[in-house]
Amino acid sequence: MNKKLKKIKLIVLDVDGTMTDGKIYINNEGIEMKAFDVKDGFAIANCSSEGIEVAIITGRQSKVVEKRAEELKIKYCYQGIHDKASKLKELTESIGIGLEEVCYIGDDINDLPAINIAGFTATPKDGVEEILSIVDYVAKSKGGKGAIREVIELILREQDKWGNIIRKYNTK
Repeated sequence: MNKKLKKIKLIVLDVDGTMTDGKIYINNEGIEMKAFDVKDGFAIANCSSEGIEVAIITGRQSKVVEKRAEELKIKYCYQGIHDKASKLKELTESIGIGLEEVCYIGDDINDLPAINIAGFTATPKDGVEEILSIVDYVAKSKGGKGAIREVIELILREQDKWGNIIRKYNTK
């Protein structure tokens, strides 16, 4: 696992069940709402300063996801994607990295094709059995409740970069 973590240059996230708890709220006006974990957001927002980009590849289309990606300065946000493996290959080719340099975090069956080709794979604690049984790392946290932070921190610690983030905020 350590050798795989040291290679990571791109973290690719699924949304529902990974960045969120998998629940979709729709109000009386038809406006969709989702809850995101701020600790996950902190880790995502600080990745690029340490040389690791973050991307979203999700099967659903949502203005909420678009807004969250903008807030976190996620450069690559692909929604309405049903062939996640093809999109992942296209993305890695366009930014000039290999699939072995990708960490893919997903939680459900539609993530299988991307999980099968990524260099390092992870899922939240509440991912489905088919994913739990094949990924490199199962987070102790559930989707939308810190699982992404946990995986990002694991990668950055292994690359000796987590301390840089701590120092950036610990100014005393």
